[in-house]
Amino acid sequence: MNIDWFPLWLSLRVACVSTAIALVVGLWVAWLLARGGFRGREVLDAAVTLPLVLPPTVLGYYLLVLLSRTTPLGHLWEAIFGSPLVFTWQAAVVAALFHSTPLLIKSARAAFESVDAGYVRAAQNLGASDLRIFTRVMIPLAHRSILAAAVLAFARSLGDFGVTIMLAGDIPGRTQTLSVAIYDAVESGNGRLARILVLIISAIAMLILWLANRIAARGFGRRAPAVYEQC
Repeated sequence: MNIDWFPLWLSLRVACVSTAIALVVGLWVAWLLARGGFRGREVLDAAVTLPLVLPPTVLGYYLLVLLSRTTPLGHLWEAIFGSPLVFTWQAAVVAALFHSTPLLIKSARAAFESVDAGYVRAAQNLGASDLRIFTRVMIPLAHRSILAAAVLAFARSLGDFGVTIMLAGDIPGRTQTLSVAIYDAVESGNGRLARILVLIISAIAMLILWLANRIAARGFGRRAPAVYEQC
């Protein structure tokens, strides 16, 4: 059987890009929520949680309306990049990002809240700025949980279906991710292809989790006492 490997490569590409963006944005939001002490914290927390409780098709519809070429954001994207965002592989990244980032934020926030506040106070007494505390204290101390959160976000991005098909569509060779290709195979009655693709994505997910567990078990990262040397 000839298998089109494009959906696999596209899914891996989308998952890598969306996870990288989610880490940059999500860790800051998670730290902000963990610190607290600002007005609107509950509103921000609710906004982060909302994509987790909305049906994927509803979230996809919101994004489709928000990012279509007739909206200001759609016009801005087209002005910068010269083409619409909707029904492109970049739209698949946006879809995966909105469905996976809340998971990363929730996990990272719990990790930051579990860090002993004494470390933060000690760093503040040493004159460390908020940025240095975040990068040199919080992240090293919570790196194992952050790694687990990143793996979870990657896996969620890799297997996203509902939001992706609403925003990026199902265009073979352009926007068809692995989960969408599995759906197409089942719909067309090609059970053999569907089983092969299911086994592939399951094997990839197992490999990712195994590697993450191996790294975490070896204590990848800096140990807690050493963070003060960076402050």
